[in-house]
Amino acid sequence: MSRRTGQKGHTERSGNWWVVRWWMDLEGQDKRVHKRARICPVSGPGVLSKSERIRRAREIIAESGADTVEHFNAVVVKKQETVTTFQEQGARWLGSLRTRKRNPVALSTTEDWERILGNWLNPHIGTLPISEVNNASLKRLVAAMSGAGLSPKTIDNYAGLVKMVVASAVDAEGEQIFPRKWNHEFIDMPVVEKSKQNTPCFSGDVMTGLAGWKKPRERVLFILCGAAGLRIGEALGIEIDKHIASDFSLLKIRQKARHCKIEERLKTQSALRDVDLHPAIANLLKEFVGGRKSGFLFSTRNGKPIASSNVIRRHLHPALEKLKYVNPHTGNHKAGNHAFRRFRNTYLRNHTECPEGLYKYWMGHAGEGMSDLYDKIKEDVPFRKKWAEQCGFGFTLPSVVPNVPKKAAKTKAAKAA
Repeated sequence: MSRRTGQKGHTERSGNWWVVRWWMDLEGQDKRVHKRARICPVSGPGVLSKSERIRRAREIIAESGADTVEHFNAVVVKKQETVTTFQEQGARWLGSLRTRKRNPVALSTTEDWERILGNWLNPHIGTLPISEVNNASLKRLVAAMSGAGLSPKTIDNYAGLVKMVVASAVDAEGEQIFPRKWNHEFIDMPVVEKSKQNTPCFSGDVMTGLAGWKKPRERVLFILCGAAGLRIGEALGIEIDKHIASDFSLLKIRQKARHCKIEERLKTQSALRDVDLHPAIANLLKEFVGGRKSGFLFSTRNGKPIASSNVIRRHLHPALEKLKYVNPHTGNHKAGNHAFRRFRNTYLRNHTECPEGLYKYWMGHAGEGMSDLYDKIKEDVPFRKKWAEQCGFGFTLPSVVPNVPKKAAKTKAAKAA
């Protein structure tokens, strides 16, 4: 109601009468309707001047009660309270995210939000009317999450989802029905300390060790992620005939793989880029591909992209354990695939003289100002290639690298037979 500033109405001539039209909330209807009332005759007894007609039109609207808080509470708020719960509004909101054209949300994101709603938010506040999801109810939810041992960052993310669902309840004119001023002090929202977040980054020695992993397919994946700074989904989505230059010196990041399926939408617009490779990495990649002309660079026996979860569980974690790696944030040997990306960014930024605009482009980082917007380094291919060779990649490659994965080797043997 606080967003409605009051209606002046629209006066117009209808036959022999001047009339006023205005919007009115009606009980039992989702949308407001147009109401109309006579102001005065066009001529003769009772005729009014223009200023008098405007003043009378406002009086008619005021008498109808259309702009009063009492009418709004009796019709709109009452309807929302009795019909819409937090769980129902969350479902509507997710449905709208999947079809909207402006700022579309990735499928992986909506699936994560749906999981959070189902596992955490709906069990605690799902039955509450959306009008009652406020600072007090969020305070109770935060306390429950803290008691369950969730990290401050996780709690902050989940609370943000609550705020988005409440804000998504809008009227027919797109105005928030239940605007909120969230009070983090009252809610006792835990403070997120970035230094304590689990954000491991591999060192050059660890990368050298991972580059010697016993499994050829995963070994090349580790090398490529560390030397190019790719997100794991980007690396697993690479197709030989579509995304690798003929001389293997460049990767075209155009899609990603998730749950062994391809998603054409990348994480951000900046993620769509070309990544130049050091000649040594290009040669290694060429040997790994061998005689293959198409298909995914890292594929299963059935030709599908491999699963990132399998890479972590079956290869990365065992390799790190063998290397006696210690995650400084958790104290154990486990780290995620994003540690490769942090290694590449740290190396380029602190151990080379790589221009800032170039390493941001290679990493797929979004620009922060007009200077980034005007930077056209992506169009200067010779300059990029020169710096790719000059910067290096920060770790040592094994002396012997297998040529092709088993699948390709078997195919060659079958043809020879």
